[in-house]
This record gives sequence, structure tokens and C-alpha cells, in this order.
Amino acid sequence: MDEFCAPGRTRTVLWPGGFDSASRLSPWARALERYLFYVLLGIGTVISLIEPGLDDAPVGGTLALVAATAIWLLCSDTLLPDRWRYSPVVIAVSFVVTLTLSAALMFRDLPFLVFMIGMFFHALLLRPEPLMWIGLAATSVLINSIGSGGPVAALREWPSPFLVIVLVQTLAIGMGARMSTRLMAKSEQQRRTVTDLEAALEENAGLHRQLLAQAREAGALDERQRLSLEIHDTLAQGFTGIITQLEAAGQAHGNPEQWQRHADKAMALARENLAEARRSVRALSPEALATATLPDALRGVVDRWSDRGGVRAEYTTTGIPMALHPEIEATLLRVTQEALTNVVKHAKAGRVGLTLSYMEDQVTLDVRDDGVGFVPTSPSRNGSQYGGFGLAGMRHRLHRLAGRLEIESEPGAGTAISASVPAIGNGERA
Repeated sequence: MDEFCAPGRTRTVLWPGGFDSASRLSPWARALERYLFYVLLGIGTVISLIEPGLDDAPVGGTLALVAATAIWLLCSDTLLPDRWRYSPVVIAVSFVVTLTLSAALMFRDLPFLVFMIGMFFHALLLRPEPLMWIGLAATSVLINSIGSGGPVAALREWPSPFLVIVLVQTLAIGMGARMSTRLMAKSEQQRRTVTDLEAALEENAGLHRQLLAQAREAGALDERQRLSLEIHDTLAQGFTGIITQLEAAGQAHGNPEQWQRHADKAMALARENLAEARRSVRALSPEALATATLPDALRGVVDRWSDRGGVRAEYTTTGIPMALHPEIEATLLRVTQEALTNVVKHAKAGRVGLTLSYMEDQVTLDVRDDGVGFVPTSPSRNGSQYGGFGLAGMRHRLHRLAGRLEIESEPGAGTAISASVPAIGNGERA
């Protein structure tokens, strides 16, 4: 790999560090690459014709040499296909012949110095690298000595200044090309890094959208399954009981007391079924989140639960609250409700503490009680893990959102659960 050419760029005479072939400037760069030497040759020719040199060199001979140089540039550079044009051998041969012709032109008339300056650019393409330094030094020697009679005369008449000038000029151009190339390589690497980062961020956003879409689909399936169970376990059984009581009442027309007893049971079952139906409907979409933020909604749930159950409850929010995706907020609300229900049914606790923590990339809900506790790894009577206290459903809800549920408990020492979900903002919708 050519260390003078930045990765992913095209190396040319005027841009030895390379330029981006896909850039909008690429056509201009290629045009400048192909025709600048002709422009410099033309400028030198015009100046030579307007102001002839002191040695009064024949104009015809000068023009013939100019024509030979132009033809050589056509044959060795402009008309060659790129696969030959940038071959190290072709570049070396082209440089030697072109430098010789430019030196001959400058010997005939100094204004052709304009054309010879372009040979510095040509020398930067020479490979391997030692040839580049030799080419730069040769060009510097000729440019700085032809005006005083050539390299031999310059070494004889002013050797020290001449050598210092050649050395400084060669090092300045060569090291400048090195530095330029490294800066361009670093810039290209940074550009690629930014591009890769943008692609990664876009992919990450796509994964988030896919995750939420899957969570929504899984949630819809879960809700259908939940409603099926609710209808089977409560409403269907309740209606069966009501029908049974009404049938019994219909058979008791001759006994008003027995008829009233069956009618009262049917009425009680109807009221219970109505309450169950309302509860199921409310569970479809949390009403608490419709008019309040998640922290306020959880505070309301905790306060109402504490008033009904007579258990002391403390709620705390830490971090900077942010609007989360609706499904995440609904999940945290349901986990809170289920956790408090478990405390009432199983914990026999006298005190409960809830903490909602907003962190940079996740939100955590911690629920702690001082109840009887349990052994988390022991199976319950129905075969589910973690005591069957509704934790399996909580874990399932959290896993759908790439969250997790952690349980710490032991008999007689209370229970602590921690529910964590990604902090996906309300704007990141599927």
C-alpha cells in the first residue's frame, strides 16, 4: 500500500495524497490533472516569444522543442489509459524524459522555469520512495542552477548556498507531501468513523423500533389471552351461577322466602360480574396514565392502595423524570399494581416502599416490603417459580420490552423486587 496516498483515494500528479473519486470535484480535479502542464508550457512559450532570452536562441528551435514536449506529454500521460498511466515504470520514464525536455527549454529561455516547476509534482509520484527524493532533488538542482550556467557552474561559484537551497527545497516539498497525505488519511478515517457511527445509530434505532413493534404484537396477544382467561374464570362462571339461581327462583314460586334467597344470590353474582367486567376493561388501557405522568400515576396507585389496605406505603422518585414510550409506562404501572396485590395477598407486611429511578439508559422500579418473605427458588403449588405470587406474569411483561425482574427474599425477612426496562423516550415509537 502506498503510504503517500490516503486510503480510498486516487493518486495523481497534482494530488499525490489522492482525491476522492466520488467527490463532486473529481471531474475538475481530473481536468486540471490532464491539462495544467500544457497551460504551464503555454505560459512559458508566450513569455519566451514576448521577451526573448539574452542568448537570442532561435525561435524556431524553441518552438520545435515546445512541440516535442507537448507530443511527449500526450503520449506518456494524457492519452494513456489509467492502468498504464500510474504504472511506476511509466511514471519514472515519463519523469526522466519530461525533466530533460524542460531543462533543455529552460537552458534556451529562462521563462520556461514556469513549466519546470510542475516537475516537483511529477516527482512526488515516483516509487519506490527513494526515487521520489531523487526526483525532487534533481528538479531542485536544475531549477536553481540553470540560470547560472548549470549544476557544475553553481557548485563552482556558490557551492554552499546552492546545496543548502536544494536540500531545504527538497525536504520542504517532500515532507510537506507526507504531512498533507497523513492529514488527508486522518480526515478520511474520521469521515469513515462518523459514517459507520451514523449507520450504527440508525441500525440501533431500527432495532428499537422492531423491538417495540414485537412488544406491541406480543402485548396484543397477551391481552387477548388475559381477556379469555378473565371471561372464562369470572364472567362465564358468574353468568352460569346467575342462570342457576334464576332457574332455582323460578321453581320456588310457592315459597317466597326461598325465591327471595335465590334472587338475592343472583343479584349479588350480577354485581360481582359487573365489577369484574369493569376491572377487565380498565386493565386494557391504564386510566391513571391518561391524565398524569408516570411518577404521579404511580403515586396515586400507591396512595389508594395504602388507604384501602391500611398498610403504610412510601413512594419516591429519583433522577430526572422523562416521558417514556407508552408501553413502557403501562408495563411499569402494571408491575406496580401486581407487586402491591402480591403484598396484600401473601406478604402480610406492615410497611412497603417503592422507588422509581430514572437513569441514563434505563428506568428501574424497586418494591420492598417487611412481610413474611419466601424462598425465590422454590416452586409453588401450581408449579411456577418464585412462589407463584404473580411474579411470572411480571417477568413476562418485562421480558417483552427487553427488561428484567430481580427478586430478593427469604422467609421472615421480607421481599424486594427490582424491575428494569430500557429508557426509550416517547418519541421513539415503532
